[in-house]
Amino acid sequence: MLSPAQIESFQTKGYCVVGRVMSDQQLTDARFAADSLVEATRAGRPYPPAFLKEGQSYSAIHKSTRLFFQNRCEIFEGMERFVKGELMTAIARDLIGPDVFLFNEQLVVKAPQKGDSFAWHQDSGYVRFAHRPFLTLWCALDDTTRHNGTVYLLPRDIRSDSKVVPHEWDESGSELVGYRGDDEGEMVEVPAGTIVAFSSLTLHRTGANTTALPRRAMVCQYSAEPLLRPETGRPQNRALPMPFFKDAH
Repeated sequence: MLSPAQIESFQTKGYCVVGRVMSDQQLTDARFAADSLVEATRAGRPYPPAFLKEGQSYSAIHKSTRLFFQNRCEIFEGMERFVKGELMTAIARDLIGPDVFLFNEQLVVKAPQKGDSFAWHQDSGYVRFAHRPFLTLWCALDDTTRHNGTVYLLPRDIRSDSKVVPHEWDESGSELVGYRGDDEGEMVEVPAGTIVAFSSLTLHRTGANTTALPRRAMVCQYSAEPLLRPETGRPQNRALPMPFFKDAH
């Protein structure tokens, strides 16, 4: 799936740009999900009834002017097939090995003109026990630029530097911060449909959205083995073997 250069970039810099690999239909499905969930949140109801399956409930995670919709893909068939499908599995296998488990997925929407930035952190900083590094596939649902909150990354050779740095909660208590230095990192500006892959060890942040339109992204995370809480032996979040769906050919 990935070229040797992309795999080397992931190993030596902690990230690589996979490219615009989302199909037009996959992009449409993910945007529809994001827009529908934002609209339902604004209307003060869980979802329009058609989006809820029996027994499901929902509440958005509000972080200032950002909305996080976590583990909601089962509500939207098209997005679910993408998150759990062969394309994402193939990318993950090239980067973390043959065994792939879906760990987490969420839609992130930054509000127009006031969508906040997100502080420097490692995704592993949010897992409070020893674990194998996992993979984040950051999917741009809009053209992302420095103006609407694209992603920045601090290069790291994950072959030789596998430490999780200390993280502390920010002043609002809404997010962890793992770096407060002056390095601006490497900015990645990409067209909609592009996937940026990075290790859970890679420090990254996103900028603020100062444009007149929302900035939508889908974050899918995959592990090489289930991430089990040591005190219970149960998964930290999800542990779904991949692929769950076969892609249409």
